[in-house]
Amino acid sequence: MHTEATPTHCPYCALQCGMGLATGPGGVEVMERPAFPVNGGALCGKGRTAPAVLSSRVRLTEPLIRSHATGRLEPATWEEAVGRVAEGLSRTRTDHGADACGVFGGGGLTNEKAYALGKFARVALGTSQIDYNGRFCMSSAAAAGQRAFGLDRGLPFPLEDIPRTGCVILVGSNLAETMPPALRYLTELKANGGKLIVVDPRRTRTAEQADLHLAPRPGTDLALALGLLHLVVAEGRTDEAFIEERTSGWEAARAAAMAHWPEYVERISGVPVPHLRDAMRMFCDAEAAMVLTARGPEQQSKGTDTVGAWINLCLATGNAGRPLAGYGCLTGQGNGQGGREHGQKADQLPGYRKLTDPAARAHVAGVWGVDPDSLPGPGRSAYELLDALGGDIKALLLMGSNPVVSAPRAAHVEERLRSLDFLAVADVVLSETAQLADVVLPVTQWAEETGTVTNLEGRVLLRRQAVSAPDGVRSDLDVLHGLAALLGHEKGFPTDPEEVFEELRRASAGGVADYSGISYARLNEGNGEGVFWPCPADQGQGEGGHEGRHEDGDGEMGRGGDGVRAAHPGTPRLFLDRFATEDGLARFVPVTHRAAAEEPDAEYPVLLTTGRVLAQYQSGAQTRRVDELNSAAPGPFVELHPRLAARLEVGDGEPVTVVSRRGRAVAPARITSAIRSDTVFMPFHWPGEGRANSLTNPALDPVSRMPEFKVCAVRLERT
Repeated sequence: MHTEATPTHCPYCALQCGMGLATGPGGVEVMERPAFPVNGGALCGKGRTAPAVLSSRVRLTEPLIRSHATGRLEPATWEEAVGRVAEGLSRTRTDHGADACGVFGGGGLTNEKAYALGKFARVALGTSQIDYNGRFCMSSAAAAGQRAFGLDRGLPFPLEDIPRTGCVILVGSNLAETMPPALRYLTELKANGGKLIVVDPRRTRTAEQADLHLAPRPGTDLALALGLLHLVVAEGRTDEAFIEERTSGWEAARAAAMAHWPEYVERISGVPVPHLRDAMRMFCDAEAAMVLTARGPEQQSKGTDTVGAWINLCLATGNAGRPLAGYGCLTGQGNGQGGREHGQKADQLPGYRKLTDPAARAHVAGVWGVDPDSLPGPGRSAYELLDALGGDIKALLLMGSNPVVSAPRAAHVEERLRSLDFLAVADVVLSETAQLADVVLPVTQWAEETGTVTNLEGRVLLRRQAVSAPDGVRSDLDVLHGLAALLGHEKGFPTDPEEVFEELRRASAGGVADYSGISYARLNEGNGEGVFWPCPADQGQGEGGHEGRHEDGDGEMGRGGDGVRAAHPGTPRLFLDRFATEDGLARFVPVTHRAAAEEPDAEYPVLLTTGRVLAQYQSGAQTRRVDELNSAAPGPFVELHPRLAARLEVGDGEPVTVVSRRGRAVAPARITSAIRSDTVFMPFHWPGEGRANSLTNPALDPVSRMPEFKVCAVRLERT
């Protein structure tokens, strides 16, 4: 007999699929939740097996402290462990200054934990050195969206709009493996007569669904987008009325695109001119169309400009700011959207406010009860922070991330972590990064705690506690509360997530990402579909309904359905009347193609690109502990074309060594004609000799500070 299922959400990707959790004879079991609109009850293998990580057999259940005598991590009490962390951080501040303490967060933390971590860094530690692994996810798309639209939200429309548009260009996304329940939106699109164009150097399971598959050379997505815009102009397919009424900067962007004639783009990208023309006509023939990007074009040293070029294509054809059309980004991490909205990012304050804006600093400081001048300025981005470990940064508090596996140039990052004077890690499992720590704190996970997350649509959801955590495990909020108290801040860091969310509402009020009209009571209403931000606490909102603005007034906040001020419906669709810029116009940004930071040469003649597989997730710290998932995807591999394999004289399944200027990795060959002959692919979920990120290039995008995960030069050797 099962207990009544608790409605909650999957802990993995940014779909945040709805599910129910019930306790039965076999332990915690996943139940379908068909009323939740995002996935309609469907779950991938990772979601179905998520309760396996709740087992005490695979997760941490007691604090660990590295013994001075043996050098090993050994069990300790919570008081000893938290005391050791506070001592390490305090000593570092005293000896080297506040900025010698670093904080590194994660895109899987709830909004409450992300908010509290940012506040802890800036108030309790006084450090500017905070960033999070979401920088590696969609920061290029965020930067491009802010430049063009004045606002970054992964999708400015709900997923339900995708099947109703006429054409989708999907750039650098393999939804069939990374977000399987979302594939139905593309299937429905085609069933409705819409066209699907997939841009990917590999013929993935998703590309197999496409009406047209474009397979560009890695690192040339920018040229491809510019070539399509060139053709739009050359064939007179621009929407001149939209450009005139709702945009600015078109002439400069047009001139930049016209330098990328189709034959030139074919030479750069390898995509034949007839395919370019087919793609342009499919896109322009549709009454409404969308471009959706993912990590493929974004994880490049020119990722911001690349996304900007795809946005320019949407703007030039009038496919933005109207129903069933627009540009969107498919956020990857479970709370990648909310995680950057409320203070984990090096340059941001809660509500997606800019840390350099005096008014933003004053507002947030008022909520926090501190002097605005006491708040530090912007710090280093994620890779730059990791690269500074052991140098300017002597101590690090890390929550919910595993950079030993997930960071570019991972062997160097591992070396930097080892060079720290002090490292504390709060995590669910003993990850490869936690194994290097001086103190490891076992914290609660998704089903053991209540908190909010924000999915890729900007839909704020309440993830409810369904089971009790094991004895010896505490929440991240408890950890921050205890550390703050030992550092002299006994108040201001509550442990109750709803209390934290109430403060987050006040801090976000009037900001770009305004959550002030959202409450736990409201999120508990109905079938838990969530509320789209911006959602101010009253009915007042920015012109056109794209962004809420309100003054705090008497300080009273809405309380779900029992107060008039909480009645704002939320904003599922942005930009329908105006964009979030000062003048309400979308901005064209002129961009031109440039080479990747590292191109092939005689010594390293092959391109490497990386990504995910169906049965594993991110650094694999959790999914690699699930037997069913390991059976499906037991380890790393190198995907290469038969012609390349023949030159190497390597057979399918035989080990092959991949070497870059930063390191080497060894994994079995997987020979397939579904990849370009000048390119190899490796998934990045595994540590050890098959660690793909031992090879990747940390060259950074100048705007977003995104590393170039998706393209670097390598050579292959028989092993």
